[in-house]
Amino acid sequence: MNRWRAQTRAELVMTLRRGESVLLTLGIPVGLLVFFSLVDVLPKPAGVTDAVTFLAPGILALAVMSTAMVSLGIATGFERQYGVLKRLYSTPLGRPALLAAKISALVLLEVIQVGVLVAAGLLLGWRPHGNPVLAALAALLATIGFAGIALLMAGTLRAEVTLAAANGLYILLLLLGGMVFPLDKLPGPLRRRAGAVRRRAG
Repeated sequence: MNRWRAQTRAELVMTLRRGESVLLTLGIPVGLLVFFSLVDVLPKPAGVTDAVTFLAPGILALAVMSTAMVSLGIATGFERQYGVLKRLYSTPLGRPALLAAKISALVLLEVIQVGVLVAAGLLLGWRPHGNPVLAALAALLATIGFAGIALLMAGTLRAEVTLAAANGLYILLLLLGGMVFPLDKLPGPLRRRAGAVRRRAG
């Protein structure tokens, strides 16, 4: 238990010390939320007059994706390439405890993200509604799915390829996932393609 706690703390501290990870997990989501809530340039879905009302839930989803897929995938990919994972496997920590520590650090980081983004959204005038339990469950399922993609890439691709693939998928989902741009406001071909992907995912 002490080893798991120590490794969880180490994973979280290392993530928060990497400037690119902080930018990806906190800087970009908070920046997008604040900028596009204050500067009314993005299209909004029909019936929505306040930008932050549309943006806040999508930015929260974006934050989960950036942490569970991009940050985890890139960090794990380079740890694998540099032999860090192999060395950690051979220590008393072991593979199960290492995986548990990575997952625990991931969840703690997401809690920090949600706290910061919800606070920013409330300051911008967001009034959340809906069932918080269902929202937490959706975030958990999204975390599992994106973390699975991250570990698959990190375990099968070179670190540099994982870096490019994770960032490419991040940008693609940012643009076509309905998190920042409403699907019904996309250009015709993109709207049809995004709608088809969404229907298959559902």
